[in-house]
Amino acid sequence: MLAETLRAKQREREILLMTHIVMGYPSFDDSLRVVEAMVEAGVEIMELQIPFSEPIADGPVILHANQRSLQAGSSVERCLAFGEEVAKRFDIPFLLMSYYNILFKYGVDAFAKRMAEAGLVGAIVPDLPPEEADEYLAAMAAHDLAPVFILSPSTTDERMARITRVTKGLVYCVARKGVTGQDTSFSDDLDSYLARCRAATDLPLALGFGVKDRADVDFLRGRADLAVIGTQTIRVVEEQGVEGVKPFIEGLRPPLSA
Repeated sequence: MLAETLRAKQREREILLMTHIVMGYPSFDDSLRVVEAMVEAGVEIMELQIPFSEPIADGPVILHANQRSLQAGSSVERCLAFGEEVAKRFDIPFLLMSYYNILFKYGVDAFAKRMAEAGLVGAIVPDLPPEEADEYLAAMAAHDLAPVFILSPSTTDERMARITRVTKGLVYCVARKGVTGQDTSFSDDLDSYLARCRAATDLPLALGFGVKDRADVDFLRGRADLAVIGTQTIRVVEEQGVEGVKPFIEGLRPPLSA
């Protein structure tokens, strides 16, 4: 379902935008305003992160947003309610991003059931390898949700095949090793990696970690299907406020032809 939705959107746009927020940062009211601004700016899919005390895949900017959200009293249940609110209000697919401890404490099947009831389409759990994901995969399948797994430049072809066999909806390709928010060199060195990702699956490829401006998005055109923008949007909110989000997102691609 998610893959088909994204392919349909690609008939209008050569490259799609996938954005990321940390729910509850700077506040839940501001999070809602950021989501609204992103949707109005034309993003095709959004990743909603449940804040966690030890977000091991995230760099300092997103780590700070996690900490601020938790300090303000964010909870898993409040985040799930927020996810339900935006999924009902806005006509784009929403993924949850969470670390596995949250699902484990909540109850994996109960978590998947709550996601489905909220109208969310899938989840990214970056610290859960597919070899240890049987319970998670069964729960996601039972509730018709997309488990999105991650590839990196160091992933072997054999392991890519193993990961993509259990991935649904899209494949998240990180541009480099390390955490979010660091500089990424968008150069021809990415070509061979993305070609290997493309050979491993016919699902849409989303590339993230370091996408920050129009030049990066333009580079990915024809190489990936979705450009993922996370850390840079948080920087925009910090420097310009919520009002800066819409023009920033709009500036990442040329406008649609009339």
